[in-house]
Amino acid sequence: MSSLIRNLRYSARTLWKNPGLTLTVLLTLALGIGANTAIFTVDYATLLAPMPYPEPDQLVVVWSKIQTFHNGISAGDFTDWKRENSSFQDINAFTGGSFNIASKDEPENIDGRQVTVGFYKMFGRPFLLGRDFLPEEGVEGKDHVVILTHKLWAHLGSDPKIIGQSMRINGEPYTVVGVLSPGLDDRAQSQLAVPLVFKPEQLNHDFHWLLSIARLKPGVTVQQAQADMDSVATHIAQANPKSNKGWGVFVEPFKNDFLPSERKQTLWLLLGAVAFILLIACVNVANLLLARGLARQKELAVRSALGASRRTIFEQLITEGLLLAITGGFLGSGVGYAMLQGLMAIMPRGTLPDEADLHLNLPILLFTLAATTFAGLLFGSAPAWYASRVDPGESLKEGNRTGVGAGRHRLRQTLVIGEFALALALLTGAGLAIHSFLNLLRVDLGLRTDHVLTFYLPVPDSRPKAPEKIIAYYKQILSSVNAVPGVTSASAMTGLPLFGAGFGMPFTIVGKPAFNDPSMRPNTAFGMVTPDFFKTFGVRMINGRVFTDQDTASSVKVAVVNEDFVKKYFKGVDPLQQRVSVEQLIPGVTKLGPPVEWQIVGVYHNVRSRGFREDRPEMEIPFWQIPWSGAGIGVRTVNDPATMVKSIAAAVHSVDPEIALAQPRSMEEVRELVLSNDRFTLVLFVSFAAVALLLAALGVYGVMSFSVAQRSHEIALRMALGANRGRVVALVVREGLVLASIGLTVGLVGAYFIGRGMQSTLYGIGKLDLSVFASVAFLLLFAAVTACLVPARRAASVEPMQALRAE
Repeated sequence: MSSLIRNLRYSARTLWKNPGLTLTVLLTLALGIGANTAIFTVDYATLLAPMPYPEPDQLVVVWSKIQTFHNGISAGDFTDWKRENSSFQDINAFTGGSFNIASKDEPENIDGRQVTVGFYKMFGRPFLLGRDFLPEEGVEGKDHVVILTHKLWAHLGSDPKIIGQSMRINGEPYTVVGVLSPGLDDRAQSQLAVPLVFKPEQLNHDFHWLLSIARLKPGVTVQQAQADMDSVATHIAQANPKSNKGWGVFVEPFKNDFLPSERKQTLWLLLGAVAFILLIACVNVANLLLARGLARQKELAVRSALGASRRTIFEQLITEGLLLAITGGFLGSGVGYAMLQGLMAIMPRGTLPDEADLHLNLPILLFTLAATTFAGLLFGSAPAWYASRVDPGESLKEGNRTGVGAGRHRLRQTLVIGEFALALALLTGAGLAIHSFLNLLRVDLGLRTDHVLTFYLPVPDSRPKAPEKIIAYYKQILSSVNAVPGVTSASAMTGLPLFGAGFGMPFTIVGKPAFNDPSMRPNTAFGMVTPDFFKTFGVRMINGRVFTDQDTASSVKVAVVNEDFVKKYFKGVDPLQQRVSVEQLIPGVTKLGPPVEWQIVGVYHNVRSRGFREDRPEMEIPFWQIPWSGAGIGVRTVNDPATMVKSIAAAVHSVDPEIALAQPRSMEEVRELVLSNDRFTLVLFVSFAAVALLLAALGVYGVMSFSVAQRSHEIALRMALGANRGRVVALVVREGLVLASIGLTVGLVGAYFIGRGMQSTLYGIGKLDLSVFASVAFLLLFAAVTACLVPARRAASVEPMQALRAE
């Protein structure tokens, strides 16, 4: 212990004598450790941390399953599962919703959810005010009660006497019975909850619209629950073969990582990227300390001659490295916190699950401590090992000319080579992300995004659902909006381009053999649009015609499909001669009606309706033939859509004063929103790659600067014997380029595997993108040349006679 304290004191004094070097090392470490801490915090909260609920291991998600796909569940399946299972303490269902709440100026739209009674109790959610739903409030007629999140309660004025008060929701009075405690629920998109009560017509097995979460009984495993639910599903399929044949159940643990697989892979890749940053930072620090150690060879030789053993010298230098690492770790925690706040500020909403708690906690601090210790041992070992092998007699005889010759710098050169190899891998990842993003920007969306405003009309379920009333309502809305000055066209539709066409529906092609198993039928995106949809969004027709106002409920049922539908299902035949049979969607009823045959009358250019990355089969039918109560509105304007929101909202409120415009956005904003996750990933990769490039360039600069300083005698001799300044510059630059080139060659292997690992997150990128590899290699070589020029010019400015006299 006494030797450790002595080493720490001596290390502190030594480091204090070199404040420039010490500060450079600490800042480098703080950046590397801070970046790792910030990204590991995100990965831990999203992929590793236990869920923030009591007994989280008991919570499971229960899906309906068809073939290999997970799906929502029907109300009939849910009630049967609840009654017949033997594995769950409780099972609850929920669905999202959009609610209009009354406010002082105009209606306000709030995202919420409908939940079965027992939902909050199962999750153990605490209440700030009031209580949970009572069992009797899960019955129709007694369900006009609402629970608010703390965030919404604060938004409404933080009235401590709000419990028992009435508030108008969707035009009807609801009694506030509870306010949730602040925290987790405030991060969710849903800000209020009402009881989910099933109407008799909703208790069917063929309309899948719910999500379900259950709590296992103590001692029951997920595998046992799966076997139990398989038996329940078999029984339900036997009782309801028409709707449930081919359908099963899938039980999985409820975790934070219910994210697209591409996003989870991106999170792991980002953690790998910042690990590379830390490695590069450690290599740079090792080079700095090694250079300092070489400059201290005479001092170390004197200590060795006075009796210090090699072990003592090794321990001293390792202690210096650990002291730097620990100090850098403390600074890195602060940098990590700042970077985490920055990430949260620019992170698109919905990137991470609501349960992800992005705060520095004990596991994060332990990770930072481990990273710090690793860094200290990694960069401290190189100079300590090298110094412990120095022959003190030789060092004393050489005097001030320490480390002359390439052999003495082989370790430092090896470190630079490794640095460039790591930098190449990281820059390749950034280059692939940039190339992928540029490919996304060039995607043909199939529509015009300029001068279009979109919003949803969250029509309450309590409104009349008769088709003729829905049609009359939307015709009034569209007529009023079209009358606004500056509006050129307006359309109603289910879904929204880039976000989804509305529904996923199985279908059959009329005239082809029927499927014995209905679950094996193909599936298509299915939506309803008014005639001006194609004009409003600039969608091009490839074949046939668009809808007209004459396509009404009393006329022949017609449909248009996209090019992908034709390519997949009508190959080699005339699509305009085909008919498709789809079960009827009935407004306000969560039950499929009888099959309806639709005559294909047109084919339109593919419109991206699931982001930018893929086309999928789509089918659109006239809104006036089968309307839907909840729809979106698209409005093409002459001027900037953002300047017309108020006038368009006024037009809507002149028809329906209780309806708020939900999520009003221009299509340009929608486009940017869809791209936000890709842009966020791009910014992170490019930022880390820029740091790696800077550190790699600094590494070459450091090696070459030290090499020039140590080779001043040799360079002076060369110049005295006739070498001109250009040859001296070329000599130094060539040495740096050799190191960089070897590093690039070694790094190609890592770059290849980085590309393979990122494959599923990229768009339009092959397994081997030579253009990215070549660009990154050129950039690194350019950085190496730039870093070599300063020490090269310094070497060329040496006065030969003055340098020789000094020697």
